[in-house]
Amino acid sequence: MTGAQGTVTEGAAPPPPPGTFAPLRHPLFAVIWTATVLGNVGTFMRDVSSSWLVTEISASPAAVAMIQAAGTLPVFLLAIPAGVLSDILDRRRFLIAIQIMLGIVSSTLAFLSWTGSVTVESLVILTFLGGVGAALATPAWQAITPELVPRSDLKGAVALNSLGINIARSIGPALGGFLLAGLGAAAVYGLDVLTYILVGGALLWWRREADADDGLREHFGGALRAGLRYARASHDLHRILWRAVLFFAFASAVWALLPIVARQEIGGGPSFYGLMLGSVGAGAILGAILLPRVRARLGQDRLVLAMSLVTAGATALLALTNSEIVAIIATFVLGIAWIAMLTTLNSTMQAILPNWIRGRGLAIYLTAFNGAMAAGSLGWGFLAQEITTDTSLIVAGIGLAVAALLAHRAPLPSAEGDLTPSLHWPEPAMAEPVAHDRGPVMIMVTYRIRQADRSAFLTALERLSEGRRRDGAYAWGVSEDAADPEHIVEWFFVESWAEHLRQHKRVSKADADVQAEARRFHQGAEPPLVQHFLAVGRSGRDPH
Repeated sequence: MTGAQGTVTEGAAPPPPPGTFAPLRHPLFAVIWTATVLGNVGTFMRDVSSSWLVTEISASPAAVAMIQAAGTLPVFLLAIPAGVLSDILDRRRFLIAIQIMLGIVSSTLAFLSWTGSVTVESLVILTFLGGVGAALATPAWQAITPELVPRSDLKGAVALNSLGINIARSIGPALGGFLLAGLGAAAVYGLDVLTYILVGGALLWWRREADADDGLREHFGGALRAGLRYARASHDLHRILWRAVLFFAFASAVWALLPIVARQEIGGGPSFYGLMLGSVGAGAILGAILLPRVRARLGQDRLVLAMSLVTAGATALLALTNSEIVAIIATFVLGIAWIAMLTTLNSTMQAILPNWIRGRGLAIYLTAFNGAMAAGSLGWGFLAQEITTDTSLIVAGIGLAVAALLAHRAPLPSAEGDLTPSLHWPEPAMAEPVAHDRGPVMIMVTYRIRQADRSAFLTALERLSEGRRRDGAYAWGVSEDAADPEHIVEWFFVESWAEHLRQHKRVSKADADVQAEARRFHQGAEPPLVQHFLAVGRSGRDPH
């Protein structure tokens, strides 16, 4: 077969997929990726310094756990608003402002450390503010990747972002531990400030084009409500969230208590604690490399079960050993299992989310993830004060194993549906233009269904209702004509005309298939009648 663009031979082997590092061919992606890796190295260094510094100030496991919770709690509180902001603000300027904020936080930590004024309270407050910055930035960082590379390199770019985090995880803690032991906390925090300057400079170098405005851009309140409606209606999302909460609530014990294990149970110094965290990062890199083969062999659900059991075993092993070598091995294995769980849950979540809700959906996942981590960290920290650190880790390991075995009965979503927009809904009929903010809007779809098909039709319509609610409907129902039971009306409400126009663009091909299944029961030559009703006020057509 020949064409103007070249020649393709029938039966020829397809070209090989782009290499792992192919996205780095694009200068913009390469610069920002390198800067973010260095930035994450600085963040891990800062976190190691804060976690170790609190053990020098207080021997209380609860104080150490509070530092862990202070870093993760903001993501639980702010991830969803951050996901909305990443969709409605200029992401480049938003991220630059966050780098400035984080630089101020680390500068304050450096000053307090240099003057010997650090307290548990100041560490908790500043760690919390650092967590606020991370919470606000995470959805925006995820959202800019498609802007930095062409579509053909998008998957590779996402994979490189994950690899970059694990490179930083393997280098940052160990480097932070060594620098903390040799130069002190003030130097570690000062180097972290430099990394924010590098990231900010890379973002300033990026000349991002302004977003086009098609008149349907969402505002904060409406976008937030749309995200929450989607989360409430999506059963697949619920299954992933529950699996994530169960895993991270128990697995958080090892992260909350690891500084205590390193310092008090094993008797290591800050450099050894950094090595333990670096071992987690090294295991995560190996796990990321091995993951495709292991997932192909085990399948998604058996992989999740296996990695949950491995995490449980590593947690218990840290409680049972006083050997530095065994602890390094345990944390290395923990890193393999941890990255496998994170990647599987995150990729499954991404696979069930259409593009229009991706940032907010991932923010909801981050809320569940970090909420479980924060609550778990506090809970395990206070429990360790009552029943010892080792006993708490053993309880957490057993609990995780039991929870994993029970959760295995409810498989994760297969995520096989085509979520690209179908664009098959015709434009609504209008007597005159309708203001975008007018609403609410009631949509009625009238069917004629034989009595023999009624049960199967209602089952199909119930499946369709989930898509209606996910895409923007805040109420949905089915009614029948009292005088003619074969005359059935499906109705749903959308908050505004603009939201209904967005709904036209959100309906996926998978939802179109469900809609076609329901419509095949309709009798008559004409398709079901679709009508749009606008709310009216007492004084005229438009209640506004």
